[in-house]
Amino acid sequence: MASIGDFDPLNASIPATKVEITVSCRNLLDMDTFSKSDPICVLYTQGISNKEWREFGRTEVIENTLNPEFVRKFILDYFFEERQNLRFDLYDVDSKSANLSKHDFLGQAFCTLGEVVGSLGSRMKKPLVGLPGKKCGNIIVTAEEMGNCRESVMMQFCGNKLDKKDFFGKSDPFLVFYRSNEDGTFTTCHKTEVVKNTLNPVWQAFKIPVRALCNGDYDRTIKIECYDWDRDGSHDFIGEFSTSYRELSRGQSQFNVYEVVNPKKKGKKKKYLNSGTVTLLSFLVDIEVTFLDYIKGGVGQGGTQINFTVAIDFTASNGNPTQPTSLHYMSPYQMNAYAMAMKAVGEIIQDYDSDKMFPALGFGAKLPPDGRVSHEFALNGNPQNPYCAGIDGVMEAYYQSLKSVCLYGPTNFSPVINHVARYAASVKDGSQYFILLIITDGVISDMAQTKESIVNASCLPMSIIIVGVGPAEFDAMIELDGDEVRISSKGRYAERDIVQFVPFRDYTDRTGNHILSMARLAKDVLAEVPDQFLSYMRIRGIKPSPAPPPYTPPGHPLQTQI
Repeated sequence: MASIGDFDPLNASIPATKVEITVSCRNLLDMDTFSKSDPICVLYTQGISNKEWREFGRTEVIENTLNPEFVRKFILDYFFEERQNLRFDLYDVDSKSANLSKHDFLGQAFCTLGEVVGSLGSRMKKPLVGLPGKKCGNIIVTAEEMGNCRESVMMQFCGNKLDKKDFFGKSDPFLVFYRSNEDGTFTTCHKTEVVKNTLNPVWQAFKIPVRALCNGDYDRTIKIECYDWDRDGSHDFIGEFSTSYRELSRGQSQFNVYEVVNPKKKGKKKKYLNSGTVTLLSFLVDIEVTFLDYIKGGVGQGGTQINFTVAIDFTASNGNPTQPTSLHYMSPYQMNAYAMAMKAVGEIIQDYDSDKMFPALGFGAKLPPDGRVSHEFALNGNPQNPYCAGIDGVMEAYYQSLKSVCLYGPTNFSPVINHVARYAASVKDGSQYFILLIITDGVISDMAQTKESIVNASCLPMSIIIVGVGPAEFDAMIELDGDEVRISSKGRYAERDIVQFVPFRDYTDRTGNHILSMARLAKDVLAEVPDQFLSYMRIRGIKPSPAPPPYTPPGHPLQTQI
């Protein structure tokens, strides 16, 4: 039996820590005739069983450079007990197209996350390969474990009398923020926008997690460099200054006016004072509330209750349940794909459900006695009370209904989505949140209606987790997931992303009888729910009760914006 053992989500004992990956390169190939390459880095991770590479994310594009220092980070979960293979592909971006085949390939590097974390200073340098006979340069990958610091901070800066760097007109200044690492090196953590043609810029306020700025260490050096932007990528250095989170947290004051110094000028010129000043205009700390802050109130103490509904695909495309090839095969010896997915995923989610009573529905079958086709029937045969006690109750009801109903079709998702949406629509005050788990072979007949149901449900307190079982191509399910392209229906876009799709075969061995990593399945199934949940609460302005006290840095009151 697949079991998670003592998986306690409220104390989040998922054996992973979050690691932030920073990428830079040296001496990339130059693919552009009249200027330098415009590189982007794409990270791929590997499925745990079938070793298929999946795109994880992309950095920003940096124009005109062969030595990019990418600002956009990759945040990975680091599982100690697993080999997590990574592949970094570099491209020279030639157009706005998101399709990588439209851009020039600059080389790639393979490694494992453990290799990066285990390198000296968690900094690994490797040659890029993949273009025979060409020297592709090097990639530098740095990992830093992220502190569990939950504050983020909103800051705004302005500059005064910065050096004039442009022959015609004034400078086009921007700031680059670096956090210092344990080994004395620096990592870029923020770039402001460029303010054109001024020596007295006011940059827009920006919000940054404290752990990105200093990994939660208030006295760690933060270095800030000021540049004059040039179209060809050879930005002119105006000067730099250093500070720390603790200094910045004093807010707007005489302590937070910094002289911007260019060390080269300082060395050469006796009378040189500075290249202008940069002033902190405002500093506001915000504590990020988490999913657990809402749930932890506990039932009866104002905590949000999670209501979990299961819907099972009983359509004929799954195969005849009496045949071993069927995904619904009733074997006396082992669980079929549906039962395994139901048990594994159900055990993960049931810990969050307060009363452990789950409505369990089926769709796409002919029901006794008259053989009418239903797209939302109660697995326990009681439409007035479809609740089952715990995951074991759901499993029992599933086995019973397999014996009595006849697999049929078509595969319509919208009725079960609308079923849960009706409940969710009746409690929008944040006291309840609904999760619908659909287990399916992925063949869908009512794509247009399903999209419409999802768009309608996206403003309700609900999430949908689709677990795909069997060997099908799950293109339609990936489309519903809406991670790449936000889902829309008749020109209306979903207010928020509420669908998470997980292909179950990625977590089982080749026979399909054993789950390879319960921890990873648990993480991926629940990966998006907390953010989906928080986005609902945020849009509705619902705060957790009782709210955590606001954070004040030790020793001085919180500064307000002037």
